[in-house]
Formats: sequence, C-alpha cells, structure tokens
Amino acid sequence: MKKVLIIDDDITFCLTLQAFLQRNGFDAHLAHNGKKGIEMIETGKYDVILTDFRLPDNDGIELLKITREKSPHSVSIIMTAYADIRMAVNAIKFGAYEYVSKPVIPDDLLAHIKSGLEKLETHKSAAISGTTAKHGTQQKDYLEGVSEAARIIHEHIGLVAGTNLSVIIQGESGTGKEYIARKIHEKSSRFNKPFVAVDCGALSRELAGSEFFGHLKGSFTGAIQDKTGQFEAANQGTLFLDEIGNLSYDIQVKLLRAIQERHIKKIGSNKDIPVDVRILAATNEDLLEQVKQGGFREDLFHRLNEFTIKVPPLRARKEDIPLFVNHFLDSSNRELNRQVNSIPAHLMDIFQNYPWPGNIREIRNVIKRAVLLSRENELEVKSLPAEVIQSSVPDTNSEMAAGEKFLKSQAEKTERDIIVATLEKVKYNKTKAAMLLDIDRRTLYNKLKAYGIPLD
Repeated sequence: MKKVLIIDDDITFCLTLQAFLQRNGFDAHLAHNGKKGIEMIETGKYDVILTDFRLPDNDGIELLKITREKSPHSVSIIMTAYADIRMAVNAIKFGAYEYVSKPVIPDDLLAHIKSGLEKLETHKSAAISGTTAKHGTQQKDYLEGVSEAARIIHEHIGLVAGTNLSVIIQGESGTGKEYIARKIHEKSSRFNKPFVAVDCGALSRELAGSEFFGHLKGSFTGAIQDKTGQFEAANQGTLFLDEIGNLSYDIQVKLLRAIQERHIKKIGSNKDIPVDVRILAATNEDLLEQVKQGGFREDLFHRLNEFTIKVPPLRARKEDIPLFVNHFLDSSNRELNRQVNSIPAHLMDIFQNYPWPGNIREIRNVIKRAVLLSRENELEVKSLPAEVIQSSVPDTNSEMAAGEKFLKSQAEKTERDIIVATLEKVKYNKTKAAMLLDIDRRTLYNKLKAYGIPLD
C-alpha cells in the first residue's frame, strides 16, 4: 500500500482528504504544520507528499527543498488557494510533480497522484534497464498549464475520459492535441489497451483504406504481404485520428461505416472483422464550416462530435508561458548536457510579448535552440530567433520609425551571432551549419558574405 503524507493546517480538509485516499487504497498520514511534516519526512518513507503552499510556520518551497534532500523518490504535489504563476514555476523548479489550486477536486488530485507514481515507476524501470519507456517519457514531458483555460481543458478531460464518447479536439498546430488525446486514453477504462495514432494528413487517397482497414497479400499492386489496419491494431483501445479534416470524401464514407457498424473488411477480403475502438479526432480547422462548404460529411461530423474540447492558442493564455519556458529549459539542459540555468527578466518579457504562432511546440524548439547556442549559464538574447526578438520592439505610432530601425539592427546582429556560434559548434562545416540553421548552403553563403563572415 502506497504511503501518503498530507501537510496542511486545515484539519477538516486533512481528515476529509485522508478518508478519501484511504477509500482509494492509500495509507494516508497527517501533519498540521511544517515542523511536524519535516519530522515525519525525516523519520518515515512516503511515496507521495501533499503539502499546502502556505503553512503557519513554513512555506511550500522550503518543504520542497527538504523533501528533495530527505525523500528524493517521493512524488511531491503542492496544494494552495493562492493560484499564482510564479508559485507554480517555482514549485516545479524545486521538484514538485504537480501544482493544484484549492478547492481541490479529489478525483483530479487522485489522477495526479496516480500519474506521478506511474512516472516514478517508469524512471525506476529505466534506471534498472538502462532504457526509457517507449511512450512514457515523451508524453510526460509536458505540463498542463495553470491558466483558467488549461484548468477547463483538464476538467473536460476528466469528465469525458471515463465515457466511450467520441471526442473532437480542436486547436491550432502545436497546442498539444495528441497529448490531450493520450490523457483521455490514460484516464479511461481502456488505459491498458492500445493507443494508435494516425496522421490523416499524411495518408494518400490510394493508401488510406489499407492503412485504416488493412489488406491481403496480392489484393493490389504492391501488396506483397498481409497488412493489419489501424482499426484492428487499436481493437479494445483508442484510435486517434489526427488532422481528420484532410481525409478525402470517399474515405470519410468508409470511416463512417466502420465506426457505425463496428466491423471492418480488409482490402481483398470478404470477411468481416469485429472491432471495438474509441475514436478521438483532432483538427486545426473548423469542421462545421467544412461541412457547410461540402468538404466534410455532415453525418461523420455528428458521429465524431459527441464531445468537443477546444484548445486555445498559447497567446490566449499567457500566464502559462513562463511555466512552459522553464520546463523546456530544464528538459533541454538534460538532453543537450548543458548548464543554462537562468533566464533574465527582460528575456521572459520578450517571451510573454511574442505571439507564439507555433504554440507549445514552438516554445520547445526555441528554448532548445537557445540552450544550444548560449555560451554562458544564462539564456542569452542573441541565441533567440530574430522573429522572437521583434516582439520586444514598441509598436506605438510615435516610436514606429525608431522601433523599425532598432528591430532591423537587432535582428541582423542576432542572426550574425547565431551563424557564427553555429559555425564554431560544427567546426566551420558549412553543410552541417546550414542543416542546423534550417537553410540551404546557398543562403548560408549569401549571409556569410552579407555579414562579412570569412568563408574559410
């Protein structure tokens, strides 16, 4: 039985939470102040530590520091009524697995506890075997966010996960739609069954039927062996259809029939194969508008649209930006074996002002690249792409001319510094430098000449 320590000065809340956790198979212990909590951490071994951020004699950050030292293998979760982004960032930075706001929803907290314990077991297994779990690390390398929009999204995940409803997840590219689909799957009764993701945008009209339903050897030119389709592969689990709006009209018809009848036929076969799959679909387009324009079947739309989760772009929830920036700074340091440990305040202002058209995916890529290019242990402005720096330029009419002049000089200076830094890292191998900078060699040579960088 997993042991949980609850540190909170609200005695009624503690007793209620203790009873709830005990009903769910945990051995829950209580401490009503920081001093008692520290004593229990030092003398006992706890799998999970739940602590209020503000205690009469201590604070959550101090407790996290002590927990990290005395009980490094515990899952630490901060609970607080003071929902503040800086607290959240600091809590994650100092070792908290999750940060939840009061009033605490018991089922959500239970899901966070189970998720944290699963992550801990994954890391233990990886340490023993020397390998990383195939999907666990990749999918856990995300944060839920602390904004009101993020809270609503994960509330909806919790509501719909336990059902068999089909779900459409709508949002811009890079907002984490597949992550949301995986969270729904992980919290569902199908969590120990397959999760199969299909990129509908990558399917050709000719091969989509084979990809979904499979085929028999010899059923068409190029069918050199039998193939299992994704419906059959996902049987009893979840089938995630990414960018479903890209499917051709005739494939939509076949997809609708398979979903409704719960049977498929492999290409070249007359045999019905029963399948039990839950459908989750994602799109960055307005499917209802596509229906009106005749590009998407109305009956398929209504079959899929039993529940909708709309994911707002990052620019609409700016309070999440510092959390993601700090998170990807840590993960990039680990991946690249670097020690870029701090972000100047003026850089965080730049990140807050930039609209992030690529959303969370763009933050990850920008921070990773900046960590690679920064020469000190502090993130440097010259390591950022020019388009990110542009966001810091004032945009009022009175400052427009000065702003444009500043923008141009800053962008050129930054680009030159990035090119030089990249060349140094690859020992002036221009082919590798061009690949890292994501430009062709001809463009690189033109920039070298324009900025007066020696070609040899």
